[in-house]
Amino acid sequence: MDSKPIQCRARGIFRKNDESPLVGDLVRYERTENGEGAVNSILPRISELIRPQVANIDLAVLVFSVTEPALNLQLLDKFLVHIEHAGIDAVLCLSKQDLTEEGKGSEEARQSMEEVLRIYQPIGYDVLVTSSRQGEGTSALLERLKGHLAVFAGQSGVGKSSLLNALVPGLTLETNAISNRLGRGKHTTRHVELINIGGSYVADTPGFSQLDFAELGIEELGSCFREMRELSSDCKFRGCTHTHEPDCAVLRAVAAGEIAATRHDNYVLFLAEMKEKKRRY
Repeated sequence: MDSKPIQCRARGIFRKNDESPLVGDLVRYERTENGEGAVNSILPRISELIRPQVANIDLAVLVFSVTEPALNLQLLDKFLVHIEHAGIDAVLCLSKQDLTEEGKGSEEARQSMEEVLRIYQPIGYDVLVTSSRQGEGTSALLERLKGHLAVFAGQSGVGKSSLLNALVPGLTLETNAISNRLGRGKHTTRHVELINIGGSYVADTPGFSQLDFAELGIEELGSCFREMRELSSDCKFRGCTHTHEPDCAVLRAVAAGEIAATRHDNYVLFLAEMKEKKRRY
């Protein structure tokens, strides 16, 4: 069997049907006279993300640094909403663990790490703490990736490319230092590509800091928060928005400290954002 990559082009029928192959797709193709290939059809997908545009992902590794740039729980929750909506399992990967050691900003970094562990582990998310510089956590991450087609995602500057370089000997993805003025990194990954990691595949994606909820309905938002989804059947009213209704199981859990206030605050913020967009458009 020929294992060499074959450069393929999608046939015009895809444009006519407003369809296009994505990174991660399984396709049927045929060889062309020039030694390349032509994609004839796309096999059914098990998952599809709109941003980043990848298909058949079954594990999302959300990379967030403990500092530099500062940990943004609102952005983390927004990523998780998209991943939950797509039905994909998620691992939270905290990078730059070495910055929790003695030095400038170390206390902030430690607090950020502890906050993520306190909030997200109890609701079922795996949290891996890593350091590309020291090799910390890379073996655990490699083990978690086994057998998966995964995506590495997160805002620019958190160290996704550095982490992949640490996982794959000889891989030299471009990396960049954090901009002191902006507090975030430059976009060093400019396209989506699959990287072979010991027989598993990872899609490295361009870093980005903005996401919208274009493909998500308002009524679906609550189900994208795991802890709220589990409690929603105990709410008095069907279709409860978990914001003001009496006998709301989610609001009771927030008041009792069983649901993190930051999670519910972000839910309310996202809900307002979605309603405003719906009103405008």
